[in-house]
Amino acid sequence: MIAGLGVDLCSISRMRKAIRSEHFQKRVFHDSEIGYSLSKADPARHFAGSFAAREAFSKASSLSMYSLAFKGAWVERTEAGPVLQLSETVRSMLPGEKSGRVLLSISHDGDYAVAVVIIEVPE
Repeated sequence: MIAGLGVDLCSISRMRKAIRSEHFQKRVFHDSEIGYSLSKADPARHFAGSFAAREAFSKASSLSMYSLAFKGAWVERTEAGPVLQLSETVRSMLPGEKSGRVLLSISHDGDYAVAVVIIEVPE
């Protein structure tokens, strides 16, 4: 059963400006996200996708973006696709009815990255 659904759109050009600041990168993104994004031809696309994933999870889970933005949630890239990882602190904040499997999809087109998060719980 779907317990939560969230979607977010992030401007890549806006992210390109923000990531000029190494302080911003380190404050907002997990070390693995920084390494992954900086290894790509256009890092801003991948930073924007990770940021959109947090926003989408915030909407799906009803948790504030503030609790997620500062390394409470991050995107891990795997061979099977992107996976949203949650800190123990964030997991403990999840309402019981939204404590389930997190599904994530990220896409990029033009100047935007979009992320969709579904929280699935057993019926």
